Amino acid sequence: MVDNRIRVPISQAGITRYFDEFKTKLELQPMHVVVLIAVIVLLEILLHAVF
Repeated sequence: MVDNRIRVPISQAGITRYFDEFKTKLELQPMHVVVLIAVIVLLEILLHAVF
């Protein structure tokens, strides 16, 4: 039986490392994101309670 599968090295199998190509000026730590979400949730609750 003939093996007709094409074998490609892992580095060329469609795996792309995008983080090497782009560096953003704005970097957020995970804790900053959690605090921002908590502030938005509290603001929503406050607005629903008042109005």
